[in-house]
Amino acid sequence: MASYSIAEYKKMIGASKPKRGSKRPKVKGEKVQSEGEAKLARDLKALKIEFEQEFKFHPKRKWKADFHLIGKMILVEVEGGIWMEGGGRHTRGKGYIGDMEKYNTATMMGYQVIRFSTEQVKSGLAVQQIEKMVGDLG
Repeated sequence: MASYSIAEYKKMIGASKPKRGSKRPKVKGEKVQSEGEAKLARDLKALKIEFEQEFKFHPKRKWKADFHLIGKMILVEVEGGIWMEGGGRHTRGKGYIGDMEKYNTATMMGYQVIRFSTEQVKSGLAVQQIEKMVGDLG
């Protein structure tokens, strides 16, 4: 009977390490909705605030906002990965710089951009602030 190390066995069967921070399966070209995005969508529906998700706001760039409040020129982002060990995409240099460019461009196009952490969405703070903002706009 042959004996193999774990590394040799994994190599034989083609097993690979899962990517760090990768918890949800992804289908190529399809974004898997985060827990925070799913909750915020439910909260907005409950308040009858019209929105669209994965809203492509720029005519040339591939930028998308997590939420666009229809008729309000408001984009909402749910920032995940803030507390991940080593930081998530939004808190590491390149991702952070890219987000600044995206949000500044959206603002220059006339959108108001509001950002929330997943924890703020879960606590209800995000939907409270969105409700107040939408109510103040009339």
